[in-house]
Parts: sequence; structure tokens; C-alpha cells
Amino acid sequence: MKSPIFFTLACAALSLNAQTEKNHDHAGHHHAHSSAAEPTVKAEPHLQNLKQLTFGGDNAEAYFSFDGKSIVFQSNNPAWGLNCDQIFFTELNKMGNKEFRPPMVSTGEGRTTCSYFMPGDSTMVYASTHLGSKVCPPVPETKGVYLWPIYEDFDIFVTDKKGNITKQLTNEPGYDAEATVSPDGKSIVFTSTRSGDLELYIMDIDGNNVRQITHDLGYDGGAFFSPDSKKLVFRSSRPKTDEEIKSYKDYLSRNLVAPTNMEIYTVNVDGTDLKQITSLGKANWAPFYHPSGEKIIFSSNHHSERGYDFQLFMINTDGTGLERITHNSIFNAFPMFSPDGKKLIFSSNRFNGGTRDTNLFIADWVD
Repeated sequence: MKSPIFFTLACAALSLNAQTEKNHDHAGHHHAHSSAAEPTVKAEPHLQNLKQLTFGGDNAEAYFSFDGKSIVFQSNNPAWGLNCDQIFFTELNKMGNKEFRPPMVSTGEGRTTCSYFMPGDSTMVYASTHLGSKVCPPVPETKGVYLWPIYEDFDIFVTDKKGNITKQLTNEPGYDAEATVSPDGKSIVFTSTRSGDLELYIMDIDGNNVRQITHDLGYDGGAFFSPDSKKLVFRSSRPKTDEEIKSYKDYLSRNLVAPTNMEIYTVNVDGTDLKQITSLGKANWAPFYHPSGEKIIFSSNHHSERGYDFQLFMINTDGTGLERITHNSIFNAFPMFSPDGKKLIFSSNRFNGGTRDTNLFIADWVD
């Protein structure tokens, strides 16, 4: 008997519907029952002292504060009374038990995605649809096809730790989301449809001086800065054939994207030196730079005969040296290194007792 599993693949307000055996994943028979480090089923030598941080619903896009002591993330945990994704903030040392509920810093209205700390760690940036409607936007009917909604009501806001919006950074028609902040604290990269296509833009930390970075047809999104703030790494679809181009444009006209064919790219922050890093096929996404700036960790299903098996991989910035990082469970994504490079936080459906839950995990990183 097969049952659907639903992942909120944020940083683009993304959702992925897949079919899987309810207890298929290797860790499916394990129940998340404590805040202590849990053993994995198969060795993952780069990840030590693994700890589960959340316990229920879809939890994703957990990103470290500049001082490495806190995280901001999104969740739709039904136990917290949520109907769709909202943004939460907490100090890391408070997480790790089922009873803890971190404070919500989004409005509680509409749908949110892609939160990130601003310089100084007292405010956070995130995208929300709440100006368009106070209720969760409807999930489009995909008729069995993997499609991600690109909600036109998304705009980018700054909030303080008490949930007060202190600034609205975007006010253009169409989709503005997927914002992340440069390590030097000077810039924000985001994805927008303001040109008619899904392109990357960079603005100054105060929202001024917006400039377009990518220009080729295809979905450019989920971008992060390199440790020296001079480059971006991102996921991209690049439709080539007439049929692919027609399909991409047709979906985009309906505010949809088919994410089944994406590769990892890098580009300088001024838009020069665009490079395709992976050529693996299928869906390669959620990239993040290793603290050295010489490697990229990302999520991919290129290895799988079934499209919904996503594992973390690492690759050199010249496209060599591909290495698999995770082996346990069928969904691992949204990896981020702590600023000092000693920790890795990511989302996974391991230890979920055969449920649909996707939780946050943190581990000591071993090079």
C-alpha cells in the first residue's frame, strides 16, 4: 500500500508530491524519542553527534545567525496550529525536545518562505504572501506532475525577534522571494519574476540599488553567497529544446515551475563568469558553499531510480570530486554550514516513525 508524502521544499515556497512506501526509508522504524544524539543506520563519516531539533510537520530552511548561536527556519507543524509555512526563531541550545515551541516571527497570515538573519542578528528577512491574502494560498492542482507554485503575492520583509515587520524590501508586481544575505552583511540576493522570467537579483542590505544578475531563460533560484561574498551558488533549469522552452513558458504563465531538471551554477556577484558546476541530470538543488569556498554541498536525486530519493552530495567548485554525504532516509536537503564551519544543519525525514514528517537535524561536521 503506497501513500503520498508531502515535503515543503521551501526557499521558493516549493512543494513536492511523491509516492513512497510508508515505512520504506531506512530509518523509518526509528521513532524520534529523545533530544540526544541518535545513531544512524549507515555510516555518514562527515556527520558526527547527530541531533534532532524538531519533532513534527515539515521543517526546512534552517539558517544560522551570524554568531552561530541561533537559527531561523520555517515550519508547518500542525501541533503548533499551522495550516501552512510560518517563520520561527530560536537559540539552538533551546532545541531538541518535543515540548519546545520556538517563537513565531512571521505574521501568522498568508504563507512564508526563505528566512535569513540580517547583520547584527537582531532582525531577519523573509518572504510572505500576507499582503495578498491573510489565508494560506491554495496549492495548485498538478495532476501527478511535479510542479512548484510561484506565488505572485510573495514580497520580502524584515522582522524583529518579536515578529514586528520593520521594513518591506520589495514592492514589485509578481514573485519576490528566496532572499539570503551575504556574509559581509552588505547585500541580499533574491529571485524575482519582475523581468518576466525567474532571475536572480542583488540589492543592498537596505533594499536599494537593485540589479539583475542572471539573464538566460530558465528558473534561477535558491542562491547563496560564497564565504568571501564575491560569488553566488544557485540552482537553475535551462530549457534547451523547443518543447522544453514551450513547456517552461507555459508553466511560468500559470505561476508554476517543473523542478525535475535542475543543475548547480555559480556566478560572480556582478553577473560575470557564469559556470555550470554539475551535469548530473534530474534535480540538483539547495546548494551551499563549504566554508573553504572551494566546495559546494547540495541535494540531488540523480543517483536514484525513483525520483523522490534526495541525498546530500559535495562537489568541488570546478565540478570534480563528487562525494555522497548522506545515506539514511529518502529525503535530505537544505544543508547549511555554521559560520565557523564546525556544524551542518539540514532537513531530513529520518527517524520519523514512518510518518510524513521532515525534521531539522544538526551534526558536527568532519572534513
